[in-house]
Amino acid sequence: MTSKSATTKNQGRLLTEKELLAMPESEYMNADQLAFFRNRLKELEQEILNNADATTENLRETQFVPDPADRATIEEEHALELRTRDRERKLLKKVQQSITLIDSGEYGWCEETGEPIGIPRLLARPTANLSLEAQERREMRQKLYGD
Repeated sequence: MTSKSATTKNQGRLLTEKELLAMPESEYMNADQLAFFRNRLKELEQEILNNADATTENLRETQFVPDPADRATIEEEHALELRTRDRERKLLKKVQQSITLIDSGEYGWCEETGEPIGIPRLLARPTANLSLEAQERREMRQKLYGD
């Protein structure tokens, strides 16, 4: 089945993970696969933005609590929520970069080696921009040299 026939077959319907994994390597990063990952990334982006809105609302609802222990608990919960949102803010940037890579046709390819990242890795981490081997090499360098 060629990339064109797969696109025609699935018009208007996104692939499932099972269908994605069953596709031959020759179909890597075809239009259907790109549509699947674009959708997954857009959903993740929306989820992060919704969480940010919820955090803003939670922090606006300041509670006056006379008990110092309760006040400390509330402050700790706010600090934890802010740390979580900071991680999500960084993830949001990666999600948006991945969507840009889809638009430019570079999504799914290792930025270091140019080799395919692989469908299983992208399913596990849709913002991956390195193949597993390149990522392992980078982590080893960081461990050895503290980059």
